[in-house]
Amino acid sequence: MRDWLPTTKKEVEQRGWSGIDVILFSGDAYVDHPSFGVAVIGRVLESLGLNVAIVPQPNWQDDLRDFKKLGAPGLFFGICPGSMDSMVNHYTAARRRRSDDAYTPGNRAGARPDMPTIVYTRLLKSLYPDVPVVLGGIEASLRRLTHYDYWDDRLRPSILVESGADLLVYGMGEQPVSELCRWLRRGVPFRSLTNIPQTAVLRGKGERVATRREWRDVMLASHEECARDKRCQAANFRRVEEESNSLVAARLLQEVGGEVVIVNPPFPPMSAGELDAVHDLPFTRLPHPRYRQEIPAYKMIRHSITLHRGCFGGCAFCTISAHQGKFIVSRSMGSVLREVERVREMPDFKGTISDLGGPSANMYAMGGKDTRLCELCKRPSCLFPTVCKNLNADHGPLLELYRQVRRCPGVKHCFVASGIRYDLVMHHTGEARVDAINKEYLETVVRYHVSGRLKVAPEHVSGKVLRLMRKPPFALFEELTRRFRAINGKAGLNQQLIPYFISSHPGCGLEEMAELAVATRDLSFQLEQVQDFTPTPMTLATEMFYTRLHPYSMNPVFSARSDTERKQQNVFFFWYKPQLYSQIISLLKKINRPDLIRRLFPTRGGGQGKGGNGFPPAPLSSL
Repeated sequence: MRDWLPTTKKEVEQRGWSGIDVILFSGDAYVDHPSFGVAVIGRVLESLGLNVAIVPQPNWQDDLRDFKKLGAPGLFFGICPGSMDSMVNHYTAARRRRSDDAYTPGNRAGARPDMPTIVYTRLLKSLYPDVPVVLGGIEASLRRLTHYDYWDDRLRPSILVESGADLLVYGMGEQPVSELCRWLRRGVPFRSLTNIPQTAVLRGKGERVATRREWRDVMLASHEECARDKRCQAANFRRVEEESNSLVAARLLQEVGGEVVIVNPPFPPMSAGELDAVHDLPFTRLPHPRYRQEIPAYKMIRHSITLHRGCFGGCAFCTISAHQGKFIVSRSMGSVLREVERVREMPDFKGTISDLGGPSANMYAMGGKDTRLCELCKRPSCLFPTVCKNLNADHGPLLELYRQVRRCPGVKHCFVASGIRYDLVMHHTGEARVDAINKEYLETVVRYHVSGRLKVAPEHVSGKVLRLMRKPPFALFEELTRRFRAINGKAGLNQQLIPYFISSHPGCGLEEMAELAVATRDLSFQLEQVQDFTPTPMTLATEMFYTRLHPYSMNPVFSARSDTERKQQNVFFFWYKPQLYSQIISLLKKINRPDLIRRLFPTRGGGQGKGGNGFPPAPLSSL
């Protein structure tokens, strides 16, 4: 048990501790693996010489014994609500309650409340009112300022207001949490710590707080102004996103109910050495022995290796850049190979590394060629509307890393299961050497690193919708499809290209979904696993969904908001199912697009398709 951080009073006593410095409450089961946030923060605090304990998935509905069993910590309570936002974890896009939870033993639902950040904090504050509570994780990170809550269909203030917590850490938390602990161990009062980068606090209006001389201030529209006027909320989002994607960011201030939320600028991106140090911490890579049932999320990632953090894609519907940032931090090759060795030593390892990737699999070791230009830039995406000329898009370091991992004794297969940005792979840089390497990258991945399926995300086919998504034109995916099939044919492989698409994204109507159906039909794709857009806090798409405005232009944007509209869009994914034919025909007639009927069902009644019903033969690949 001593290999894991303690989770019970007995385990604490076995270590001979006289007290606990930090107690972390987690919405996930405790898996001591670098892919689980509570394990990372726990190990980082331990490396500072602190006594750290974890209370995983406490029962919030009984006599609160889980919240009392370890007593009060010397420094603070930390809230780690989960690796996945609890509301996305609990509800479908149609707001239906899910019946499972992949981060709980046995895939059991109900082990955490909705919004554990709020629930856990309020309970701890009721039991230990004088002990500081620090929020972290993606749930708090995305709700650090006024945000739209899709599940309640309303604007909510900063989660600091609703939880009553003392401080919020946003983004990846190793640096701000370490800085916080250093000051606290020096005896600095908790409430005076208002100038730690990458943290947010709530203070009285007019209250004097410590800041840093080099920080600029940006005053946002107040929560109350945003609630009255959606244009204020849209304008706020643009300012927040621009500062979040800046190397030289401002301090953000927002008034709410007579108080002020203060969001300090982030730390500079970690160095490779700093990220290596995190991954070199003594993780067991295993679930705590207390669990008798399998944890599905762990099963999926137990033999995977994360190569880097961050994503400069800036997709409108994605929260990665809002949480991890757009600047890539990559591990050294030595650090990755050391982790390969640890994976090889795991008792259940059979020779297959399930994923060598990251938020986007192929951004390893990439960034601005001239960082001085990056310091002047606030673009949310380095790839949209065009690939930045200052971006180093060389896949050479990643190819060399793949080669080194393939050569490791005992590694039979090493797959790339994370999504690949094909617009980055296929971008013509104008440098012959880099273009040749990037071509080699795609061929290498298809030949050696695909377990039968290559996942990519065109997301849509409509140019209008793709521009709102900040995604490349669909013609690029068509080119990828041709190249993928050509590589397969040349290598004698029979692999599938797995495209992901989204319905009901802002800007998408029935015509755009019909165009998607026609395009996938023409490419012989039959889609079975698809995504209905779910508005999550702090994304451009969510702001367009709520305000019906584009925050950068203030132009109106259509959004399918009713359940009926969303269901109608969804049926176009499944145009090949005969039972939906009549419904699709009716919808296309409703929008007066008989041309799309003819393109989607060209042989209906003509005897040319399968069974003469107008449906095409079996596809070359399917999802």
